[in-house]
Amino acid sequence: MAEAEEKEPVSMEESTDESEEDESEEEPKLKYERLTNGVSEILQKDVASCMTVHEKFLALGTHYGKVYLLDVQGNITQKFDVVQVCGLYSGEEFLETFDCPIKIVAVHPQFVKSPCKQFVTGGKKLLLYDKNWMNRWKPSVLHEGEGNIRNVKWRGHLIAWANNMGVKILDMISKQRITNVPRDNISLRPDMYPCSLCWKDNLTLIIGWGNSVKICSVKERHASEMRDLPSRYVEIVFQFETEFYISGLAPLCDQLVILSYVKEISEKTETECCARPRLDIIQPLPESFEEISSDALTVRGFQENECRDYHLEYSEGESLFYIISPRDVVVAKERDQDDHIDWLLEKKKYEEALMAAEISQKTIKKHKILDIGLAYINHLMEKRDYDLAARKCQKILGKNTDLWEFEVYKFKEIGQLKAISPYLPRRDPILKPLIYEMVLHEFLESDYEGFATLIKEWPGDLYNNAIIVQAVVDHLKKDPQNRTLLRTLAELYTYDQRYGKALEIYLTLRHKDVFQLIHKHNLFSSIRDKIVLLMDFDSEKAVDMLLDNEAKISIDKVVEELENRPELQHVYLHKLFKRDHHKGQRYHEKQISLYAEYDRPNLLPFLRDSTHCPLEKALEICQQRNFVEETVYLLSRMGNSRSALKMIMEELHDVDKAIEFAKEQDDGELWEDLILYSIDKPPFITGLLNNIGTHVDPILLIHRIKEGMEIPNLRDSLVKILQDYNLQILLREGCKKILVADSLSLLKKMHRTQMKGVLVDEENICESCLSPILPSDASKSISVMVFHCRHMFHKDCLPVPNTAFPVQFCNICSAKHRGPGSAILEMKK
Repeated sequence: MAEAEEKEPVSMEESTDESEEDESEEEPKLKYERLTNGVSEILQKDVASCMTVHEKFLALGTHYGKVYLLDVQGNITQKFDVVQVCGLYSGEEFLETFDCPIKIVAVHPQFVKSPCKQFVTGGKKLLLYDKNWMNRWKPSVLHEGEGNIRNVKWRGHLIAWANNMGVKILDMISKQRITNVPRDNISLRPDMYPCSLCWKDNLTLIIGWGNSVKICSVKERHASEMRDLPSRYVEIVFQFETEFYISGLAPLCDQLVILSYVKEISEKTETECCARPRLDIIQPLPESFEEISSDALTVRGFQENECRDYHLEYSEGESLFYIISPRDVVVAKERDQDDHIDWLLEKKKYEEALMAAEISQKTIKKHKILDIGLAYINHLMEKRDYDLAARKCQKILGKNTDLWEFEVYKFKEIGQLKAISPYLPRRDPILKPLIYEMVLHEFLESDYEGFATLIKEWPGDLYNNAIIVQAVVDHLKKDPQNRTLLRTLAELYTYDQRYGKALEIYLTLRHKDVFQLIHKHNLFSSIRDKIVLLMDFDSEKAVDMLLDNEAKISIDKVVEELENRPELQHVYLHKLFKRDHHKGQRYHEKQISLYAEYDRPNLLPFLRDSTHCPLEKALEICQQRNFVEETVYLLSRMGNSRSALKMIMEELHDVDKAIEFAKEQDDGELWEDLILYSIDKPPFITGLLNNIGTHVDPILLIHRIKEGMEIPNLRDSLVKILQDYNLQILLREGCKKILVADSLSLLKKMHRTQMKGVLVDEENICESCLSPILPSDASKSISVMVFHCRHMFHKDCLPVPNTAFPVQFCNICSAKHRGPGSAILEMKK
């Protein structure tokens, strides 16, 4: 994130935000607060030089050799005047006076928990202090001779320190120095641009010196490479240069936080001067870096500070960063969700803020979802985006009726009730009736269609129906033919259970919902005198409804109401007849005239299906109207087939229909009449020759044809007769062959069946004497006769065969053919 220009210098006392206001759209990563209380008291008299952080305590060192122990709020808890190692939670302590200045102190990482009590100090020498068995501190020199040691960091078993020549790392297990990383820019004074060190983990060291950053990884050396070398070595995995000088650095996950010392050219004097320090978050790359964010910090006296005057310390695991300058201590921390929402609200990104609050509603402490939502609605209304504001009310206001009513009145004040109307709650919660009535009046004054839509969509119990009905009636006085208002009034009457009035309006409007209204509210008693209106509107639906509810409105009542509208009467009676041929039998005579007048195609089917139709009346009507087909059918049904045939021949001149009629009647005399009528009409003779071959002997017709008469297609007709005859012969022969083959097959099957043996055992009985067929004494001989029908008799039980007809039959089976009692008579014989 690039640094934003500051419009006016902002002092710490006026704002807790240490970064300039960012005018870009990118959100800052960190937020800043100045440590006050005890820190302010210290820095009014002294100048901060360094700080270290441990758990909930801060140790602040000053130029006057004082060390102050502070809590995280900046309150002083202890003060030290000499180099001292002491337990924060115990009475253990170490005091020592040194003969040379001490630049840095580092304590064993497990000093409190481990029995190994060690710490190192840095000055001209790197000294290790170790408590011996006599409980005394014994110093030993780890390194000397390369100038002052200005920085020491101890992590795990590794100690890293920086002197004028570079950075060294010591392995405390092997007591061997495993690397030397020389400083790059030797032109920079090490006392003015000191080295910054920090351990990312137990094996990763980050070095910042001047404008160079190196990330070093401590690795185990392979056994084959050991020889006289240390067991570990250091590899530089990332190395890059920056455009600024590094005053401090700290790890942040896989990124780096760098405190930068910046110089700039003054616009007034055109000379180089100190700018505000920057706190940058970067993503290291193998040979460069990517800037994630950058904040310029306003600290006291930054114009007079040098690179060495700034320090950066951090608290592991808490993402807390402490920026120390001679006159200020600033705490930087990662922005939480509340800060994120603050930034979104500041940028007027209300929808994103609302979404963020909903996702993190369990963790946010400063903000409330409802407050953000209300601010979002107000923002949308200020932008005149009334539709979106109304839509968001559903989600934001929820079931809070007070807030709903408050927002509705706000929409009313700006004349936008129409915008919020689609989103008003209709169930759980329900607002006061006045709210809904207010919206309906708004639509009624300016938008009849919108008013009708709301009436259709809103339940009738949301508002006072009588008030709205009266308002609609008043408007209808000005525009009595307005169909929209009439339709809406009918719906209101329906809600108010005044179905009669609603039905009248629907019928006047010929509205499709009229039938639904009748069914739903059982209004059949109200439509007894409105049947004609219903039929005029939609005869199909009306007839179906009347027939389905015959018990509520009788057939007689419907026919009576339709007496003056015979065409509608016919529609009703026709559908009734289709449903049941017998229900309307008393009106079948009337229906003959109705069919003849309005629906001749269905007259003949009606005459055929009706068993209650008076034939004489029907014949009279058909003859009056010259309905030949219907007259022919009636004549044939009344037994006057000859007259019917004559009418077909004389009126229709249709030989095919005459032949079909003769076939249906299957009357020889009728065929004779047909031949006599056709004998002097060649076209008719052709038709007869082509069709009567299977019903009448064609020779009879051919003998009667006069010599010399020209008959169209005679040859073809004669050929067809011969072909039909040959076909009949072939069919007979084919059938005969099939019958013979089937008979022979069945005969063989019967013969095989009869040739099979029949099981006779003790369970079988004689059908005559009913005693067992086999004697109990096996030595006694007996004659048994078994017929193919499986009936068994003792031979002595059968009648003696007749000399004239010696063949013997089963008495039981023979009796079935001769009649009842025959078997008994036979047995008596």
